[in-house]
Amino acid sequence: MATLGRLSRRVIATTLSGHLSRHQNHNLIRRSLATEAQAAIKESPDRVKWDYRGQRQIIPLGQWAPKVAVDAYVAPNVVLAGQVTVYDGASVWNGAVLRGDLNKITIGFCSSIQEKCVVHAAWSSPTGLPAETLVDRYVTVGAYSLLRSCTIEPECIIGQHSILMEGSLVETNSILEAGSVLPPGRRIPSGELWAGNPARFVRTLTHEEIKEIPRLSAAINDLANAHHSEFLPYSTVYLEVEKLKKSFGISI
Repeated sequence: MATLGRLSRRVIATTLSGHLSRHQNHNLIRRSLATEAQAAIKESPDRVKWDYRGQRQIIPLGQWAPKVAVDAYVAPNVVLAGQVTVYDGASVWNGAVLRGDLNKITIGFCSSIQEKCVVHAAWSSPTGLPAETLVDRYVTVGAYSLLRSCTIEPECIIGQHSILMEGSLVETNSILEAGSVLPPGRRIPSGELWAGNPARFVRTLTHEEIKEIPRLSAAINDLANAHHSEFLPYSTVYLEVEKLKKSFGISI
């Protein structure tokens, strides 16, 4: 029995070693063929370099497509979706998301939406006020703020990390300090400074503070123009189209 057991183990070991060697040879052949095929494929110098990162800046939804003025600055990694309108001189900075899939979003003349802001609009407002989100002219919205179905009248400042809920209203020449939360339907009267969670009246703004609000918007607009100059105003795809036409002998 012992002799039979030793013979069985030898047969099994021989069979396994043969099977493994054949498997290893198959892998070596497959790798060598893949290497040869990869070396044989040469990329054409005329091939268009496509960007497959997956993020699109302009996202149409149904019949609605975002509209951006020619002299507005929208950073490359911003997302504009649906019913979004960015007017002349406005700027939307890196990482911001403006999602107008349910209602309109409007960014007025010379206003700025700072980094990582989220702007959204609901179907309807529980307060009965307009559900669209309106940021009027000369408004500065600080970084990481959340705006949802609110209205901000001209020449206002919204501090960073602030939240404006459905139906809230910020009247002209007002300031909401950083980290504040404006509950649904709450109104900040003209010429006042509010702060807190929930936001409450702090004091009346001075004449000098009110004059500084549009100056801040103009300064951000100048900075946006400097950033805008680093990007071509139009795509360079037309160069590839001209090159393709020449290759087919089509007159340009």
